[in-house]
Amino acid sequence: MTNSIAEIESTNLILIAGANPTENHPIIGNITKRAVTRRRARLIVADPRRTELVELAQVWLRPRPGTDVAWINGLMHIIIAEGLWNKTYVETRTEGFEELKRAVEPFTPAYVSQITGIAETDLVRAARMYATAGKAMILYAMGITQHTSGTNNVKSLANLAMLCGYVGLEGGGLNPLRGQNNVQGACDMGGLPNVFTGYQPVSDERVLGKFERAWATGVRLSSKPGLALTEMPAAILDGRLKAMVIMGENPVLSDPNAAHLEEALKALDFLVVQDIFVTETAQLADVVLPGASFAEKDGTFTNTERRVQRVRKALNPPGNAMADWEILRDLSARMGCPMPYRSAEEVFAEMAALTPSYAGISYERLEKGGIQWPCPDRYHGGTKFLHKDRFARGLGKFHAVEFQPPAELPDDEYPLLLSTGRMRYHYHTGTMTRRSRGLQHLAPEERLQVHPDDAARLGIADGDLVRVVSRRGEMAARVRVSERLMPGMVFGTFHFQEAPVNRLTNDALDPVGKIPEYKVCAVRIEAL
Repeated sequence: MTNSIAEIESTNLILIAGANPTENHPIIGNITKRAVTRRRARLIVADPRRTELVELAQVWLRPRPGTDVAWINGLMHIIIAEGLWNKTYVETRTEGFEELKRAVEPFTPAYVSQITGIAETDLVRAARMYATAGKAMILYAMGITQHTSGTNNVKSLANLAMLCGYVGLEGGGLNPLRGQNNVQGACDMGGLPNVFTGYQPVSDERVLGKFERAWATGVRLSSKPGLALTEMPAAILDGRLKAMVIMGENPVLSDPNAAHLEEALKALDFLVVQDIFVTETAQLADVVLPGASFAEKDGTFTNTERRVQRVRKALNPPGNAMADWEILRDLSARMGCPMPYRSAEEVFAEMAALTPSYAGISYERLEKGGIQWPCPDRYHGGTKFLHKDRFARGLGKFHAVEFQPPAELPDDEYPLLLSTGRMRYHYHTGTMTRRSRGLQHLAPEERLQVHPDDAARLGIADGDLVRVVSRRGEMAARVRVSERLMPGMVFGTFHFQEAPVNRLTNDALDPVGKIPEYKVCAVRIEAL
């Protein structure tokens, strides 16, 4: 997030795009409710499904899935045409405005309505509300990113925020809601194929030299970016990738085109899975290494607002389980590269010394509370919001983004559009939550949401068992007839191994971010 969670209550307007905070980020969902009901913030929700926050919104933009660039460009077209953009901000703090202006010129309300299904009046009202708010926050999540156009969707939202001068001020900004508790921290720590910690590129010789000197292994580090997880199945099947270590991840249920992924994992020469339970993925492993849970180890988590927080060991791990860093340290030693770390704190201290945005953070300081990066030195108090006086690159760059449709749309053979997500009661692949008797009682099985019009046409009723088929696979699930959806759309979650929805989803990737198109998948439904 460019800004902080607390700022949601001090802003004038909140635009929620492709996110369902009350179910997937409930603390932020409650804060958003409070901002609207008590602080009188105005609310715009952009989502194909009727979420709980739609009931509090002044405007609900209901685009067809996969058409986000079109409606965002449409907002900017109106803001520019009506002279509502922040001219001083654009002139002094950005570049590329003329290219953006030309790119959004065709996106008239009528044209956008034709692509997205959004009423012209709603689009105009939302554009005027956002542009004249004085300060506004954009909150977005995987409904924006999990598309073949995911990178362009985010760039478009950034264009919109800069156009109105809302980046670099309190109560503004562009704020992704992370889907897991330490996703931000994992990315910060180099859990991406092209960077070291703090997003320092592996292709930069100065960065390589710094890490080579610090680690002093005598090994030349590679400047070649690695593969994203979504690129690995193809690499396995064509012989480029022979072995994998999978830590705390269950891709057999969470990755798209899951049958193809499972085929690839079975083709590996050697698979190691490190986890706290024997997951569906661990069942395919040659070796399972038992990890410790969050309550059984020391460390840090970095949350969605860039806040680094201490995790303190409350009890010893069971049996032979070990903290992840201990497993990796010992594994590295057995492979000929000893690591001298004696504690999680030593690992963190080395990382902070090599990472400018974390340089001022230490366990000692974190004992007094969390700190938001960037924190460049030990006297710095952390950063509440980013880009206050200037962007990291100097001038903020507008990107002229063209609309491209999803990789797969409904047709005569597969007439319905499937989108996937999560529910309130279960988390991700259910590795932990489905072992809770209380949560299992509340949500014991998958219920595929189907619009009443489609249910009537298919001759199915609430609770009926159906087969759902895509070009990649099939699954069976019971139906929940729901008006939360638009006609022609169905919605499923990926929590249930008995109804593995990701056997259906499309593994077409965003060309930059390499994220799959979970949100748009053509299917048909057959009554059983």
